[in-house]
Amino acid sequence: MTTWLFIAALATLALLLALCYRPLGDYMAHTFTSRKDLRVERGVYRLVGVDSASEQSWPAYMRSMLAFSVVGILVVYLLQRIQHWLPYSLGLPNVPEGLSFNTAISFVTNTNWQSYSPELTLGYTVQFAGLAVQNFISAAVGIAVAIALVRGFALRRMGTIGNFWVDTTRAIVRILLPFSIVAAVVLIAGGVIQNFNPVEAVHTLTGAGQNLPGGPVASQEAIKELGTNGGGFFNANSAHPFENPTAWTSMFEVFLLLLIPFTLPRTFGKMVGDHRQGYAILATMSTLFVASLVALTVFEYQGGGAATQAAGGAMEGKEDRFGILGSALFGTSSTLTSTGAVNSMHDSFTPLGGMMTMVNMMLGEVAPGGVGAGLYGILIMAVVAVFLAGLMAGRTPEYLGKKIGGREIKLASLYFLTTPTLVLAGTALSFAIPGVVNSVEKTTIWNPGQHGFSEVLYMFTSAANNNGSAFAGVTANTPWLNASLGAVMFLGRFLPIVFILALAGSLAAQDKVPATTGTLPTHRPQFVGLLIGTILLVSALTYFPVVALGPLAEGLH
Repeated sequence: MTTWLFIAALATLALLLALCYRPLGDYMAHTFTSRKDLRVERGVYRLVGVDSASEQSWPAYMRSMLAFSVVGILVVYLLQRIQHWLPYSLGLPNVPEGLSFNTAISFVTNTNWQSYSPELTLGYTVQFAGLAVQNFISAAVGIAVAIALVRGFALRRMGTIGNFWVDTTRAIVRILLPFSIVAAVVLIAGGVIQNFNPVEAVHTLTGAGQNLPGGPVASQEAIKELGTNGGGFFNANSAHPFENPTAWTSMFEVFLLLLIPFTLPRTFGKMVGDHRQGYAILATMSTLFVASLVALTVFEYQGGGAATQAAGGAMEGKEDRFGILGSALFGTSSTLTSTGAVNSMHDSFTPLGGMMTMVNMMLGEVAPGGVGAGLYGILIMAVVAVFLAGLMAGRTPEYLGKKIGGREIKLASLYFLTTPTLVLAGTALSFAIPGVVNSVEKTTIWNPGQHGFSEVLYMFTSAANNNGSAFAGVTANTPWLNASLGAVMFLGRFLPIVFILALAGSLAAQDKVPATTGTLPTHRPQFVGLLIGTILLVSALTYFPVVALGPLAEGLH
Protein backbone atom coordinates (compact mmCIF):
# COMPACT_ATOMS: atom_id res chain seq x y z
CA MET A 1 0.00 0.00 0.00
CA THR A 2 1.53 3.33 -1.09
CA THR A 3 1.72 6.27 1.28
CA TRP A 4 -0.90 8.35 -0.54
CA LEU A 5 -3.25 5.41 -0.88
CA PHE A 6 -2.90 4.75 2.83
CA ILE A 7 -3.61 8.39 3.66
CA ALA A 8 -6.75 8.25 1.52
CA ALA A 9 -7.83 5.01 3.22
CA LEU A 10 -7.12 6.48 6.65
CA ALA A 11 -9.16 9.58 5.83
CA THR A 12 -12.01 7.34 4.66
CA LEU A 13 -11.80 5.36 7.89
CA ALA A 14 -11.98 8.55 9.97
CA LEU A 15 -14.90 9.81 7.89
CA LEU A 16 -16.86 6.58 8.30
CA LEU A 17 -16.30 6.58 12.05
CA ALA A 18 -17.40 10.22 12.22
CA LEU A 19 -20.54 9.48 10.22
CA CYS A 20 -21.41 6.58 12.52
CA TYR A 21 -20.73 8.46 15.76
CA ARG A 22 -24.08 10.18 16.20
CA PRO A 23 -26.60 7.67 14.77
CA LEU A 24 -24.98 4.58 16.30
CA GLY A 25 -24.31 6.30 19.62
CA ASP A 26 -27.92 7.50 19.84
CA TYR A 27 -29.18 4.07 18.79
CA MET A 28 -27.22 2.38 21.58
CA ALA A 29 -28.50 4.94 24.09
CA HIS A 30 -32.05 4.18 22.97
CA THR A 31 -31.34 0.45 23.20
CA PHE A 32 -30.49 0.68 26.89
CA THR A 33 -33.13 3.23 27.91
CA SER A 34 -36.14 1.85 26.06
CA ARG A 35 -38.83 0.11 28.11
CA LYS A 36 -39.97 -2.04 25.18
CA ASP A 37 -38.73 -5.58 24.68
CA LEU A 38 -38.47 -7.35 21.34
CA ARG A 39 -40.26 -10.67 20.93
CA VAL A 40 -37.02 -12.66 20.83
CA GLU A 41 -35.85 -10.86 23.97
CA ARG A 42 -39.04 -11.78 25.82
CA GLY A 43 -38.39 -15.39 24.87
CA VAL A 44 -34.91 -15.21 26.37
CA TYR A 45 -36.25 -13.68 29.59
CA ARG A 46 -38.83 -16.43 29.94
CA LEU A 47 -36.15 -19.04 29.35
CA VAL A 48 -33.88 -17.73 32.11
CA GLY A 49 -36.74 -16.68 34.40
CA VAL A 50 -36.07 -12.93 34.38
CA ASP A 51 -38.52 -10.08 34.78
CA SER A 52 -37.28 -7.45 32.36
CA ALA A 53 -39.09 -4.70 34.27
CA SER A 54 -37.20 -5.41 37.50
CA GLU A 55 -34.04 -3.51 38.43
CA GLN A 56 -30.99 -4.83 40.26
CA SER A 57 -28.79 -3.34 42.95
CA TRP A 58 -25.10 -3.34 42.18
CA PRO A 59 -24.39 -6.50 44.25
CA ALA A 60 -27.20 -8.35 42.44
CA TYR A 61 -25.93 -7.08 39.07
CA MET A 62 -22.44 -8.27 39.99
CA ARG A 63 -23.60 -11.72 41.11
CA SER A 64 -25.54 -12.21 37.88
CA MET A 65 -22.52 -11.20 35.80
CA LEU A 66 -20.12 -13.46 37.71
CA ALA A 67 -22.48 -16.46 37.68
CA PHE A 68 -23.12 -16.11 33.96
CA SER A 69 -19.40 -15.86 33.24
CA VAL A 70 -18.46 -18.85 35.39
CA VAL A 71 -21.08 -20.96 33.60
CA GLY A 72 -19.56 -19.80 30.30
CA ILE A 73 -16.11 -20.92 31.43
CA LEU A 74 -17.44 -24.36 32.37
CA VAL A 75 -19.25 -24.78 29.05
CA VAL A 76 -16.24 -23.83 26.92
CA TYR A 77 -13.99 -26.05 29.04
CA LEU A 78 -16.34 -29.00 28.62
CA LEU A 79 -16.63 -28.55 24.85
CA GLN A 80 -12.85 -28.75 24.52
CA ARG A 81 -12.57 -31.79 26.76
CA ILE A 82 -15.15 -33.76 24.69
CA GLN A 83 -14.12 -32.36 21.31
CA HIS A 84 -13.17 -35.71 19.79
CA TRP A 85 -16.77 -36.94 20.01
CA LEU A 86 -18.36 -33.78 18.63
CA PRO A 87 -19.39 -33.32 14.97
CA TYR A 88 -16.94 -31.44 12.77
CA SER A 89 -14.09 -32.28 15.14
CA LEU A 90 -11.86 -32.93 12.08
CA GLY A 91 -10.53 -35.99 13.91
CA LEU A 92 -8.69 -33.81 16.41
CA PRO A 93 -8.16 -35.14 19.94
CA ASN A 94 -9.61 -33.68 23.12
CA VAL A 95 -7.80 -30.57 24.33
CA PRO A 96 -5.62 -31.16 27.43
CA GLU A 97 -6.85 -29.95 30.82
CA GLY A 98 -4.41 -27.05 31.30
CA LEU A 99 -4.91 -25.65 27.82
CA SER A 100 -8.70 -26.08 28.07
CA PHE A 101 -8.67 -24.14 31.35
CA ASN A 102 -6.61 -21.32 29.86
CA THR A 103 -8.65 -21.10 26.65
CA ALA A 104 -12.02 -21.15 28.42
CA ILE A 105 -11.05 -18.26 30.67
CA SER A 106 -9.43 -16.45 27.77
CA PHE A 107 -12.57 -16.28 25.62
CA VAL A 108 -15.03 -15.65 28.45
CA THR A 109 -12.94 -12.69 29.63
CA ASN A 110 -12.81 -11.16 26.12
CA THR A 111 -9.04 -11.74 26.06
CA ASN A 112 -8.84 -14.43 23.36
CA TRP A 113 -5.30 -15.35 24.32
CA GLN A 114 -4.36 -18.44 22.33
CA SER A 115 -1.59 -20.73 23.58
CA TYR A 116 -2.18 -23.06 20.63
CA SER A 117 -2.49 -23.18 16.85
CA PRO A 118 -6.28 -23.12 16.27
CA GLU A 119 -6.29 -25.04 12.99
CA LEU A 120 -4.25 -27.84 14.60
CA THR A 121 -6.06 -27.92 17.94
CA LEU A 122 -9.76 -27.09 17.60
CA GLY A 123 -12.51 -28.48 15.39
CA TYR A 124 -15.27 -26.39 13.89
CA THR A 125 -17.85 -27.15 16.59
CA VAL A 126 -15.66 -25.86 19.41
CA GLN A 127 -14.73 -22.84 17.29
CA PHE A 128 -18.26 -21.68 16.51
CA ALA A 129 -20.33 -23.17 19.39
CA GLY A 130 -17.79 -22.36 22.08
CA LEU A 131 -15.43 -19.58 21.12
CA ALA A 132 -17.60 -17.58 18.71
CA VAL A 133 -20.54 -17.65 21.13
CA GLN A 134 -18.32 -16.26 23.87
CA ASN A 135 -17.15 -13.56 21.48
CA PHE A 136 -20.72 -12.27 21.51
CA ILE A 137 -21.33 -12.79 25.21
CA SER A 138 -18.08 -11.34 26.54
CA ALA A 139 -18.46 -8.24 24.37
CA ALA A 140 -22.06 -7.82 25.55
CA VAL A 141 -20.97 -8.11 29.19
CA GLY A 142 -18.44 -5.32 28.67
CA ILE A 143 -21.09 -3.06 27.14
CA ALA A 144 -23.54 -3.88 29.94
CA VAL A 145 -21.04 -2.95 32.65
CA ALA A 146 -20.23 0.33 30.90
CA ILE A 147 -23.93 1.18 30.66
CA ALA A 148 -24.37 0.37 34.36
CA LEU A 149 -21.62 2.89 35.22
CA VAL A 150 -23.17 5.53 32.96
CA ARG A 151 -26.47 5.01 34.78
CA GLY A 152 -24.63 5.65 38.02
CA PHE A 153 -23.80 9.15 36.79
CA ALA A 154 -27.25 9.72 35.30
CA LEU A 155 -29.54 8.44 38.08
CA ARG A 156 -30.46 10.23 41.29
CA ARG A 157 -31.08 8.61 44.68
CA MET A 158 -31.52 5.18 43.19
CA GLY A 159 -30.59 1.87 44.74
CA THR A 160 -30.45 0.10 41.38
CA ILE A 161 -28.27 0.36 38.27
CA GLY A 162 -30.29 -1.65 35.73
CA ASN A 163 -30.75 -5.33 34.97
CA PHE A 164 -27.73 -7.37 33.86
CA TRP A 165 -29.80 -9.91 31.92
CA VAL A 166 -31.70 -7.22 30.02
CA ASP A 167 -28.57 -5.19 29.23
CA THR A 168 -26.62 -8.23 28.01
CA THR A 169 -29.49 -9.61 25.93
CA ARG A 170 -30.13 -6.26 24.25
CA ALA A 171 -26.43 -5.77 23.52
CA ILE A 172 -26.37 -9.10 21.66
CA VAL A 173 -29.77 -9.02 19.95
CA ARG A 174 -29.91 -5.36 18.95
CA ILE A 175 -26.25 -4.44 18.40
CA LEU A 176 -23.69 -7.22 18.09
CA LEU A 177 -25.67 -9.86 16.18
CA PRO A 178 -27.18 -7.72 13.39
CA PHE A 179 -23.98 -5.77 12.82
CA SER A 180 -21.94 -8.99 12.76
CA ILE A 181 -24.20 -10.51 10.12
CA VAL A 182 -23.69 -7.50 7.86
CA ALA A 183 -19.94 -7.51 8.53
CA ALA A 184 -19.66 -11.22 7.75
CA VAL A 185 -21.36 -10.72 4.39
CA VAL A 186 -18.93 -7.92 3.55
CA LEU A 187 -15.96 -10.08 4.54
CA ILE A 188 -17.21 -12.99 2.43
CA ALA A 189 -17.50 -10.60 -0.52
CA GLY A 190 -13.91 -9.58 0.19
CA GLY A 191 -12.64 -13.15 -0.02
CA VAL A 192 -12.78 -14.42 3.58
CA ILE A 193 -13.80 -18.08 3.54
CA GLN A 194 -17.01 -19.46 5.07
CA ASN A 195 -17.59 -23.20 4.83
CA PHE A 196 -17.50 -26.46 6.75
CA ASN A 197 -15.11 -28.24 4.40
CA PRO A 198 -12.50 -30.58 5.84
CA VAL A 199 -8.81 -29.95 5.35
CA GLU A 200 -8.03 -30.39 1.66
CA ALA A 201 -4.76 -31.80 0.36
CA VAL A 202 -3.54 -30.04 -2.80
CA HIS A 203 -0.43 -30.04 -4.97
CA THR A 204 1.44 -26.83 -5.65
CA LEU A 205 2.93 -25.81 -9.02
CA THR A 206 6.25 -27.26 -7.90
CA GLY A 207 4.67 -30.62 -7.13
CA ALA A 208 4.89 -30.24 -3.36
CA GLY A 209 1.93 -31.12 -1.16
CA GLN A 210 0.01 -28.69 1.02
CA ASN A 211 -3.03 -28.95 3.27
CA LEU A 212 -5.58 -26.15 2.92
CA PRO A 213 -7.87 -25.62 5.94
CA GLY A 214 -11.48 -24.50 5.71
CA GLY A 215 -14.02 -23.44 8.28
CA PRO A 216 -16.71 -20.87 9.16
CA VAL A 217 -14.15 -18.09 9.26
CA ALA A 218 -16.06 -14.98 8.11
CA SER A 219 -18.78 -15.34 10.74
CA GLN A 220 -16.18 -15.60 13.51
CA GLU A 221 -13.98 -12.89 12.02
CA ALA A 222 -16.85 -10.40 12.08
CA ILE A 223 -17.58 -10.66 15.81
CA LYS A 224 -13.89 -11.13 16.56
CA GLU A 225 -13.31 -7.54 15.40
CA LEU A 226 -16.68 -5.94 16.19
CA GLY A 227 -16.60 -7.28 19.75
CA THR A 228 -12.89 -6.40 20.17
CA ASN A 229 -12.19 -10.07 20.92
CA GLY A 230 -9.23 -10.84 18.66
CA GLY A 231 -8.91 -14.63 18.67
CA GLY A 232 -8.05 -15.88 15.19
CA PHE A 233 -9.51 -18.88 13.43
CA PHE A 234 -5.96 -19.55 12.24
CA ASN A 235 -2.65 -19.23 14.03
CA ALA A 236 -1.54 -16.31 11.85
CA ASN A 237 -4.71 -14.44 12.87
CA SER A 238 -5.54 -11.51 10.56
CA ALA A 239 -2.27 -11.96 8.71
CA HIS A 240 -3.72 -15.17 7.23
CA PRO A 241 -5.17 -14.61 3.72
CA PHE A 242 -8.25 -16.70 4.57
CA GLU A 243 -9.05 -14.27 7.42
CA ASN A 244 -7.86 -11.04 5.85
CA PRO A 245 -7.18 -11.35 2.11
CA THR A 246 -6.57 -7.78 0.97
CA ALA A 247 -5.62 -4.28 2.09
CA TRP A 248 -9.23 -3.10 2.00
CA THR A 249 -10.49 -6.01 4.13
CA SER A 250 -7.78 -5.09 6.62
CA MET A 251 -9.06 -1.51 6.74
CA PHE A 252 -12.61 -2.82 7.11
CA GLU A 253 -11.53 -4.96 10.06
CA VAL A 254 -9.92 -1.90 11.68
CA PHE A 255 -13.20 -0.06 11.15
CA LEU A 256 -15.09 -2.87 12.88
CA LEU A 257 -12.88 -2.98 15.94
CA LEU A 258 -12.98 0.83 16.37
CA LEU A 259 -16.68 1.29 15.60
CA ILE A 260 -18.38 0.63 18.94
CA PRO A 261 -15.60 1.93 21.23
CA PHE A 262 -15.44 5.25 19.38
CA THR A 263 -19.24 5.70 19.37
CA LEU A 264 -19.92 4.79 23.01
CA PRO A 265 -18.91 8.32 24.17
CA ARG A 266 -21.97 9.58 22.25
CA THR A 267 -24.09 7.04 24.14
CA PHE A 268 -22.56 8.30 27.38
CA GLY A 269 -23.30 11.94 26.53
CA LYS A 270 -26.85 11.08 25.51
CA MET A 271 -27.63 9.16 28.68
CA VAL A 272 -26.21 11.80 31.06
CA GLY A 273 -27.98 14.57 29.16
CA ASP A 274 -24.90 16.48 28.00
CA HIS A 275 -23.38 15.64 24.61
CA ARG A 276 -20.41 17.89 25.39
CA GLN A 277 -19.24 15.34 27.95
CA GLY A 278 -19.20 12.69 25.26
CA TYR A 279 -17.19 14.91 22.93
CA ALA A 280 -14.63 15.53 25.70
CA ILE A 281 -14.17 11.77 26.18
CA LEU A 282 -13.99 11.28 22.40
CA ALA A 283 -11.36 14.03 22.07
CA THR A 284 -9.24 12.35 24.74
CA MET A 285 -9.48 8.97 23.05
CA SER A 286 -8.73 10.39 19.61
CA THR A 287 -5.71 12.41 20.74
CA LEU A 288 -4.08 9.40 22.39
CA PHE A 289 -4.89 7.21 19.38
CA VAL A 290 -3.34 9.60 16.84
CA ALA A 291 -0.24 10.13 19.00
CA SER A 292 0.28 6.39 19.38
CA LEU A 293 -0.21 5.73 15.65
CA VAL A 294 2.30 8.41 14.68
CA ALA A 295 4.87 7.15 17.17
CA LEU A 296 4.57 3.50 16.10
CA THR A 297 4.77 4.41 12.41
CA VAL A 298 7.90 6.53 12.94
CA PHE A 299 9.59 3.79 14.97
CA GLU A 300 8.87 1.19 12.28
CA TYR A 301 10.29 3.40 9.53
CA GLN A 302 13.26 4.82 11.39
CA GLY A 303 14.08 2.30 14.10
CA GLY A 304 16.12 -0.88 13.99
CA GLY A 305 19.44 0.53 12.76
CA ALA A 306 21.02 1.30 9.41
CA ALA A 307 19.90 -1.92 7.71
CA THR A 308 16.25 -1.23 8.43
CA GLN A 309 16.54 2.36 7.25
CA ALA A 310 18.32 1.28 4.09
CA ALA A 311 15.48 -1.13 3.34
CA GLY A 312 12.97 1.68 3.77
CA GLY A 313 11.51 0.35 7.01
CA ALA A 314 11.15 -2.81 9.08
CA MET A 315 9.25 -5.32 6.94
CA GLU A 316 10.14 -8.47 8.88
CA GLY A 317 6.96 -10.09 10.14
CA LYS A 318 4.73 -7.92 7.95
CA GLU A 319 2.64 -8.83 4.92
CA ASP A 320 3.46 -7.08 1.64
CA ARG A 321 -0.24 -6.51 1.00
CA PHE A 322 -0.48 -4.39 4.17
CA GLY A 323 2.99 -2.84 4.36
CA ILE A 324 4.38 -0.88 7.28
CA LEU A 325 1.58 1.67 7.31
CA GLY A 326 -1.23 -0.87 7.30
CA SER A 327 0.56 -2.97 9.92
CA ALA A 328 1.16 0.03 12.19
CA LEU A 329 -2.49 1.08 11.95
CA PHE A 330 -3.76 -2.41 12.72
CA GLY A 331 -1.28 -2.89 15.58
CA THR A 332 -2.18 0.46 17.12
CA SER A 333 -5.91 -0.16 16.80
CA SER A 334 -5.65 -3.68 18.17
CA THR A 335 -3.60 -2.82 21.26
CA LEU A 336 -5.37 0.45 22.08
CA THR A 337 -8.59 -1.57 22.09
CA SER A 338 -8.81 -4.94 23.82
CA THR A 339 -8.88 -6.75 20.48
CA GLY A 340 -5.44 -8.31 20.30
CA ALA A 341 -5.88 -9.37 16.67
CA VAL A 342 -2.79 -8.92 14.49
CA ASN A 343 -2.10 -8.60 10.78
CA SER A 344 1.65 -8.59 11.44
CA MET A 345 3.91 -10.08 14.08
CA HIS A 346 4.50 -7.64 16.94
CA ASP A 347 7.54 -9.64 18.05
CA SER A 348 9.23 -8.63 14.77
CA PHE A 349 8.55 -4.91 15.23
CA THR A 350 11.52 -2.72 16.01
CA PRO A 351 12.25 -2.60 19.76
CA LEU A 352 10.60 0.81 20.19
CA GLY A 353 7.77 -0.15 17.84
CA GLY A 354 7.08 -3.24 19.92
CA MET A 355 7.29 -1.06 23.01
CA MET A 356 4.48 1.12 21.66
CA THR A 357 2.12 -1.85 21.33
CA MET A 358 2.94 -2.71 24.94
CA VAL A 359 2.51 0.88 26.14
CA ASN A 360 -0.87 1.05 24.40
CA MET A 361 -2.08 -1.72 26.69
CA MET A 362 -0.39 -0.20 29.73
CA LEU A 363 -2.39 2.99 29.22
CA GLY A 364 -5.39 0.90 30.24
CA GLU A 365 -6.72 0.43 26.70
CA VAL A 366 -8.81 3.58 26.90
CA ALA A 367 -8.13 5.09 23.47
CA PRO A 368 -10.73 3.95 22.61
CA GLY A 369 -10.48 0.64 24.48
CA GLY A 370 -12.59 -2.47 24.16
CA VAL A 371 -16.36 -2.50 23.70
CA GLY A 372 -17.61 -1.15 27.01
CA ALA A 373 -14.29 -1.65 28.78
CA GLY A 374 -12.75 1.37 27.09
CA LEU A 375 -15.58 3.66 28.17
CA TYR A 376 -15.68 2.56 31.79
CA GLY A 377 -11.88 2.64 31.93
CA ILE A 378 -11.63 6.23 30.75
CA LEU A 379 -14.50 7.30 33.02
CA ILE A 380 -12.51 5.94 35.96
CA MET A 381 -9.57 8.08 34.86
CA ALA A 382 -11.93 11.06 34.55
CA VAL A 383 -12.94 10.52 38.19
CA VAL A 384 -9.25 10.46 39.18
CA ALA A 385 -8.55 13.60 37.12
CA VAL A 386 -11.44 15.46 38.77
CA PHE A 387 -10.21 14.36 42.19
CA LEU A 388 -6.69 15.64 41.48
CA ALA A 389 -8.08 18.94 40.22
CA GLY A 390 -10.18 19.25 43.37
CA LEU A 391 -7.10 18.71 45.55
CA MET A 392 -5.19 21.41 43.66
CA ALA A 393 -8.07 23.88 43.84
CA GLY A 394 -9.04 23.08 47.43
CA ARG A 395 -12.63 22.16 46.51
CA THR A 396 -14.77 19.07 46.83
CA PRO A 397 -14.34 17.22 43.53
CA GLU A 398 -17.46 16.67 41.45
CA TYR A 399 -18.06 14.95 38.13
CA LEU A 400 -21.37 15.31 36.31
CA GLY A 401 -23.00 16.59 39.48
CA LYS A 402 -21.84 13.65 41.61
CA LYS A 403 -19.42 14.19 44.51
CA ILE A 404 -16.20 12.22 44.37
CA GLY A 405 -15.66 11.34 48.00
CA GLY A 406 -13.51 8.85 49.85
CA ARG A 407 -15.51 5.78 48.79
CA GLU A 408 -15.51 6.77 45.13
CA ILE A 409 -11.80 7.52 44.90
CA LYS A 410 -10.91 4.32 46.76
CA LEU A 411 -12.89 2.27 44.25
CA ALA A 412 -11.29 4.15 41.36
CA SER A 413 -7.84 3.58 42.86
CA LEU A 414 -8.47 -0.13 43.32
CA TYR A 415 -9.58 -0.28 39.69
CA PHE A 416 -6.41 1.18 38.18
CA LEU A 417 -4.08 -0.60 40.64
CA THR A 418 -5.43 -4.08 39.86
CA THR A 419 -4.02 -4.47 36.36
CA PRO A 420 -0.43 -3.30 37.00
CA THR A 421 -0.31 -5.47 40.12
CA LEU A 422 -1.19 -8.52 38.04
CA VAL A 423 1.26 -7.57 35.27
CA LEU A 424 4.22 -6.93 37.53
CA ALA A 425 3.53 -9.84 39.87
CA GLY A 426 3.09 -12.31 37.02
CA THR A 427 6.26 -11.16 35.27
CA ALA A 428 8.30 -11.18 38.48
CA LEU A 429 7.12 -14.61 39.57
CA SER A 430 7.96 -16.06 36.15
CA PHE A 431 11.59 -15.10 36.72
CA ALA A 432 11.77 -15.55 40.49
CA ILE A 433 10.30 -18.92 41.45
CA PRO A 434 12.87 -21.75 41.32
CA GLY A 435 11.81 -24.33 38.79
CA VAL A 436 9.47 -21.91 37.07
CA VAL A 437 12.34 -19.69 36.01
CA ASN A 438 14.16 -22.69 34.54
CA SER A 439 11.03 -23.74 32.70
CA VAL A 440 10.39 -20.24 31.40
CA GLU A 441 13.95 -19.51 30.34
CA LYS A 442 14.90 -22.89 28.90
CA THR A 443 11.70 -24.14 27.30
CA THR A 444 9.59 -21.04 26.79
CA ILE A 445 11.69 -18.05 25.75
CA TRP A 446 13.40 -18.43 22.41
CA ASN A 447 15.11 -15.05 22.58
CA PRO A 448 17.35 -14.49 25.62
CA GLY A 449 18.26 -11.13 27.12
CA GLN A 450 16.24 -7.94 27.03
CA HIS A 451 13.95 -9.11 24.25
CA GLY A 452 13.13 -12.31 26.13
CA PHE A 453 12.20 -10.25 29.16
CA SER A 454 10.01 -8.07 26.92
CA GLU A 455 8.24 -11.17 25.62
CA VAL A 456 7.25 -12.28 29.12
CA LEU A 457 6.30 -8.73 30.13
CA TYR A 458 4.16 -8.38 27.00
CA MET A 459 2.49 -11.70 27.75
CA PHE A 460 1.31 -10.69 31.22
CA THR A 461 0.45 -7.16 30.08
CA SER A 462 -1.75 -8.63 27.38
CA ALA A 463 -3.41 -11.11 29.73
CA ALA A 464 -4.10 -8.63 32.55
CA ASN A 465 -5.54 -6.07 30.14
CA ASN A 466 -7.63 -8.77 28.39
CA ASN A 467 -5.99 -7.95 25.07
CA GLY A 468 -4.78 -11.32 23.83
CA SER A 469 -1.99 -10.32 21.43
CA ALA A 470 1.51 -11.68 21.97
CA PHE A 471 5.15 -11.46 21.12
CA ALA A 472 5.56 -14.67 19.15
CA GLY A 473 8.91 -15.80 20.58
CA VAL A 474 7.34 -17.50 23.60
CA THR A 475 5.95 -21.01 23.97
CA ALA A 476 2.98 -20.32 26.22
CA ASN A 477 1.46 -23.82 26.36
CA THR A 478 3.23 -24.84 29.58
CA PRO A 479 1.71 -25.75 32.96
CA TRP A 480 2.93 -22.57 34.64
CA LEU A 481 1.85 -20.18 31.91
CA ASN A 482 -1.51 -21.87 31.30
CA ALA A 483 -2.31 -21.60 35.01
CA SER A 484 -0.80 -18.18 35.75
CA LEU A 485 -2.11 -16.49 32.62
CA GLY A 486 -5.54 -18.01 33.20
CA ALA A 487 -5.60 -16.59 36.73
CA VAL A 488 -4.35 -13.19 35.54
CA MET A 489 -6.98 -13.01 32.78
CA PHE A 490 -9.77 -13.92 35.21
CA LEU A 491 -8.72 -11.45 37.89
CA GLY A 492 -7.85 -8.76 35.32
CA ARG A 493 -11.36 -8.95 33.91
CA PHE A 494 -13.61 -9.42 36.90
CA LEU A 495 -11.92 -7.58 39.77
CA PRO A 496 -12.06 -4.22 37.91
CA ILE A 497 -15.68 -4.91 36.95
CA VAL A 498 -16.56 -5.46 40.62
CA PHE A 499 -15.07 -2.06 41.46
CA ILE A 500 -16.88 -0.47 38.51
CA LEU A 501 -20.26 -1.81 39.62
CA ALA A 502 -19.64 -0.78 43.23
CA LEU A 503 -18.79 2.72 42.01
CA ALA A 504 -21.93 2.77 39.85
CA GLY A 505 -24.03 1.86 42.87
CA SER A 506 -22.39 4.54 45.00
CA LEU A 507 -22.95 7.23 42.37
CA ALA A 508 -26.53 6.20 41.62
CA ALA A 509 -27.42 6.55 45.32
CA GLN A 510 -26.31 10.19 45.35
CA ASP A 511 -28.38 13.22 44.49
CA LYS A 512 -26.97 15.61 41.90
CA VAL A 513 -25.13 18.66 43.16
CA PRO A 514 -25.99 21.88 41.31
CA ALA A 515 -23.09 23.37 39.34
CA THR A 516 -21.55 26.52 40.83
CA THR A 517 -18.84 28.95 39.80
CA GLY A 518 -16.35 26.68 41.54
CA THR A 519 -17.37 23.56 39.63
CA LEU A 520 -14.70 22.23 37.27
CA PRO A 521 -16.02 22.28 33.68
CA THR A 522 -15.42 18.79 32.32
CA HIS A 523 -16.39 19.48 28.72
CA ARG A 524 -13.67 21.98 27.81
CA PRO A 525 -10.25 21.46 26.19
CA GLN A 526 -8.55 22.18 29.53
CA PHE A 527 -10.18 19.11 31.05
CA VAL A 528 -9.28 17.02 28.01
CA GLY A 529 -5.65 18.03 28.59
CA LEU A 530 -5.93 17.21 32.30
CA LEU A 531 -7.44 13.81 31.53
CA ILE A 532 -4.74 12.97 29.00
CA GLY A 533 -2.07 14.06 31.47
CA THR A 534 -3.61 11.93 34.22
CA ILE A 535 -3.69 8.84 32.02
CA LEU A 536 -0.06 9.31 30.94
CA LEU A 537 1.15 10.14 34.44
CA VAL A 538 -0.51 7.17 36.13
CA SER A 539 0.80 4.78 33.46
CA ALA A 540 4.33 6.23 33.44
CA LEU A 541 4.73 6.10 37.22
CA THR A 542 3.49 2.53 37.26
CA TYR A 543 5.25 0.95 34.31
CA PHE A 544 8.31 3.03 33.37
CA PRO A 545 10.83 1.04 35.48
CA VAL A 546 9.83 -2.31 34.00
CA VAL A 547 9.62 -0.92 30.45
CA ALA A 548 13.12 0.50 30.90
CA LEU A 549 14.40 -3.01 31.65
CA GLY A 550 12.95 -4.49 28.47
CA PRO A 551 11.89 -2.79 25.23
CA LEU A 552 13.29 0.65 26.07
CA ALA A 553 16.70 -0.76 26.98
CA GLU A 554 16.70 -2.87 23.82
CA GLY A 555 15.65 0.07 21.67
CA LEU A 556 18.33 2.39 23.07
CA HIS A 557 21.05 -0.26 23.01
